[in-house]
Amino acid sequence: MGVFHESEIKINVSIREDVVREERDKNDRTYNMDAQIGESSACATALLCGVKANFETVGLDTRGRFENCFSSFSSRVSSLIDWAQESGKSTGIVTNTRITHATPAALYGHSPSRYWEDDSKVPPAARKSCKDLARQLIENDPGRNINVLMGGGRRHWLPKVANDPELTKEEGRRLDGRNLIDDWLRDKRRRQLKAEYVWNKGQLDKINPNEVDYLLGLFAYSHMDFEADRDPGAQGDPSLADMTRSALSILQKNNKGFFLFVEGGRIDHAHHYNNAYRALDETLAMETALLAAMALVNPTETLLVLTADHSHVLTMGGQATPRGQPILGMDSKVSDIDGQPYSTILYGNGPGFSNPRIIPLNTTGFVDDKNQVHTSAVPRQWATHGGEDVPVYALGPLATTLFTGVFDQSYIPHAIAYSACLGEHRLRCQGLDNFSSPMTNCVVPEVSSVSGANGPVVIASSVMADDGVRQKTTSNESDKKKVDLKIELVLIGLFKLILT
Repeated sequence: MGVFHESEIKINVSIREDVVREERDKNDRTYNMDAQIGESSACATALLCGVKANFETVGLDTRGRFENCFSSFSSRVSSLIDWAQESGKSTGIVTNTRITHATPAALYGHSPSRYWEDDSKVPPAARKSCKDLARQLIENDPGRNINVLMGGGRRHWLPKVANDPELTKEEGRRLDGRNLIDDWLRDKRRRQLKAEYVWNKGQLDKINPNEVDYLLGLFAYSHMDFEADRDPGAQGDPSLADMTRSALSILQKNNKGFFLFVEGGRIDHAHHYNNAYRALDETLAMETALLAAMALVNPTETLLVLTADHSHVLTMGGQATPRGQPILGMDSKVSDIDGQPYSTILYGNGPGFSNPRIIPLNTTGFVDDKNQVHTSAVPRQWATHGGEDVPVYALGPLATTLFTGVFDQSYIPHAIAYSACLGEHRLRCQGLDNFSSPMTNCVVPEVSSVSGANGPVVIASSVMADDGVRQKTTSNESDKKKVDLKIELVLIGLFKLILT
């Protein structure tokens, strides 16, 4: 790749070098239908609904026009959560952004503007016809049937007359007078569903998953804190890994399987600030969540997909820089033009521009390091996204068969649906396609290089065994059918979004 991309940092921490080398040719294109550099809500629509979309629209195909309420009536598209619920699976969303933010909104919302998170953002003329995203989440399918919702953004759920429970001087932003948290709870009671609402880590820790089928966790007024600034106490926020474990404890009760979306959305925010420390720290938090999920699921029947919705204008440079040089520090040589030092990590544009340029701090102090803004080439209030392809990493049934080569972002949810027999591929696991013609069985499970208690673990994808030879299993037909039918988890880690 031409840039130093955060997803490579994360994967290299925990996956063997030979696996990473094999995975690097799996990339997806992130452009939008009307923009060559991808924007988050349109990228999310492609990534989660399977169609390319227009800039700053969400859950709509290309007939949707920005801020045109009428255009959203005939352009709505379904998502992976729709398809999973149709198959009887439990569903969940975990994010450290607002739960109504651009990326998670693509799983349940349909809006001509990603910014219509509550009714105060919807133009008055459109309020009677187009619901804001928070209302769609609690009133419409599939949102009202999502089992686990965890993230930030209480301000879009509370009315102007209500104070936030944590930032007590802040009020809600809704103009319709509704408290959507109360409405969510009321809907679950009316349907006799076991539901709980929590807003801090202590309350989440007390949840008994055996007694809860629906969980709403709103842990911040807006976005959740960066991991570097997070209060880990009972009154603070859970980590991304904490939320992932809690979500899985509820979703795994469904014997038909589940779909879980996990977003490390604050990676993107730090990059928009040109704050490499927090961006990389958030990447490690995303990796911790991934490892937490991997420890709780069975790789023979669980598909995990890790990718980004877009890249950033981050690069890593140096002239004969020695191995082990601090990634957040300076290059070992100074510029041969002005004789000044420069940081190893640089940004193409953003708030780090100055003339004369910023000289990096020569310090190892934690506070200074985490707040450092790295140099950019072009001045902007916020750094932009990047336009290159992003990597896709997958583990589980059919992973190496379906996720290989270079493809458009909109391919990914269809590949997931094929593996898990969802949506247009719902009949595949019955030995049929949706045109009622007999199909051959799926790829026979092969022995992976992942070791288990009784030897290599069987994964339904083409990966190598410990001895480097591809091996067929002796699984009988019922075992192969189980692999097809019980694909449970799709974990998509995304690097996220613009602050609004």
